[in-house]
Amino acid sequence: MIKSIRLPSGQRRYPAEEINRILGTGGIKAEQDAVVLYARVSTKKQADAGNLERQMERLRAYAQEKGYRIVGEHLDVASGLNQNRRGLERVLKMAERGEFKKLLIEYPDRLARFGYAYLERHLKHCGVEIEVTSQREPVDAHTELVQDLLTIVTSFSARLYGARGGRKVRQGFRELIEDAEKAQKGEV
Repeated sequence: MIKSIRLPSGQRRYPAEEINRILGTGGIKAEQDAVVLYARVSTKKQADAGNLERQMERLRAYAQEKGYRIVGEHLDVASGLNQNRRGLERVLKMAERGEFKKLLIEYPDRLARFGYAYLERHLKHCGVEIEVTSQREPVDAHTELVQDLLTIVTSFSARLYGARGGRKVRQGFRELIEDAEKAQKGEV
């Protein structure tokens, strides 16, 4: 039953909270200390070596040290470039329902290699702050650019090797080399 307020004119008004309750939107109002932990490794080999569990243990210890209440833990074994990650999807759905206030991650690249700013903005819109628990030493712009380029080339080559036939792979690498040479000459 929807609760309404009857005005002196006989009209009914329905509070937004009631509409959200019926529709299942608007979310649960999370307490300020409610956090979700998110950990990711790129390969099954890393997960089997215990890297994923150690990452999660460090996040748990950090949350306990800060006095946070853990309301969810989500893991992924997938590339940071992969956009189809179940754990990340669950985190986003919980955020959209307003179930927590902070997302704890060990490093920004555990959340996403690229598009981190978009995820950060979306989570902020949902009322969630990302808290990075481990700070790496600052990376200069040149080193960061090289790291990003290597990530892109690795992703590109993985897609090419997955393509049928060596001809496509060779052609793809020729195009990649030509593009890199053009970029070096400033033609792009």
